[in-house]
Amino acid sequence: MSDRYQSFTAFWPFYLREHRRPRTRALHYVGTSLVVAIAIFALLNGRWWWFAAMPLAGYFFAWIAHWRIERNRPATFTYPLWSLLADFKMWWLWLTGRLAPELEKAGVGPERA
Repeated sequence: MSDRYQSFTAFWPFYLREHRRPRTRALHYVGTSLVVAIAIFALLNGRWWWFAAMPLAGYFFAWIAHWRIERNRPATFTYPLWSLLADFKMWWLWLTGRLAPELEKAGVGPERA
């Protein structure tokens, strides 16, 4: 078990490398954006049962990306909480235009055709 990450700081570059392809990240952004939209909708309308749709919306797109594009095992199976946190961090950095330096530090370069 010594090969498991012991901190989120150590996990973060691994997470980015597991999301090496731009299309993988794009599908994660779709899922995470849907999760945020569903949460806002549920809060504003008092339709609490919509919260049950949040995991489906988020994981559907992410897992399709891992299995069909990245061809790796989603990190959420081993690191569920850190993966959730990392997904929102990646999404926020992308939204604010600050993801590129993080990808570069993690060794994720531009995708080659």
